[in-house]
Amino acid sequence: MRKIRQNIRFYVSLCKMKISFFSALSATAGFCAASSTLSAKMVLPILGVFMLACGSSALNQYQEMDVDALMTRTMKRPLPSGNITPLHGLLFSVALVSSGLMLLAVTGSLSAAVLGLCAVLWYNGVYTHLKRKTAFAVIPGALVGAIPPAIGWLLGGGDLKDPRLSALCFFFFMWQVPHFWVLFLHHGREYEAAGLPTLFGIFTIPQLVRITRHWMFATVVSCLLILLYDLVYTDFMTLLLFAVSGWFIWQGIKLSDVREIDAILSHTIFKKINYYMASVIILISVDQLTGSWMVYGLRRMIQ
Repeated sequence: MRKIRQNIRFYVSLCKMKISFFSALSATAGFCAASSTLSAKMVLPILGVFMLACGSSALNQYQEMDVDALMTRTMKRPLPSGNITPLHGLLFSVALVSSGLMLLAVTGSLSAAVLGLCAVLWYNGVYTHLKRKTAFAVIPGALVGAIPPAIGWLLGGGDLKDPRLSALCFFFFMWQVPHFWVLFLHHGREYEAAGLPTLFGIFTIPQLVRITRHWMFATVVSCLLILLYDLVYTDFMTLLLFAVSGWFIWQGIKLSDVREIDAILSHTIFKKINYYMASVIILISVDQLTGSWMVYGLRRMIQ
């Protein structure tokens, strides 16, 4: 029994649950923004996006197990440590990706399944390859973050050509970059030792800190642009978005005097970047739901 539980933990580790959860959460935001309602229709697509993200993460670990074995941060992952065989890891990832695509397909929207497939091809085909070629791979790789909300939007009844979707996806694209670079600031030397191209050969650490800070500020700007596209109904939620954005700007300002990034600071900033993204998703989703109910109630009163 203990062996079974241990194996389950190894396979769960392959899925990178936190990243996969955020992908599903962003798809939920897209669905709520398009439909302004909660319904049973959203269960299958959200689950499909989650499984797709889990499978893509597992496949990425299969693709990079040789590099992971060279870095202290990753050498204990299930594949480089030998706790899961490469064949089993590959089969597991393919099963998850296939299941995720099937769940998106059974929603009746072929476009949603195609978007999901594009996300896997871009992340595991393009981005994973680019990481071995350029230190700037995270920027094109961040495009993957824009796909889950687009899937949710489409299955919520939205039009892919709607400019509101572009505003929403742009925020998720922008958030991905500082999310990665904060980790790189602390673990970049390990990437370098493993033979991967890094930004340390191009910028000094203080310069990288400033660049990361500016990306954090740009992420706030991309969030506030959402307000121009009627994705927020109520003044109260607008104020809350300004409040959490102001808090996030302050976190970036506090980096002004930082010359080195240690493990504690890196982990703290990383969590705050994730907290900001989660807060924006929750506020937009709740606002769409409550705002649509308020509009419906006013219409009923007028009638």
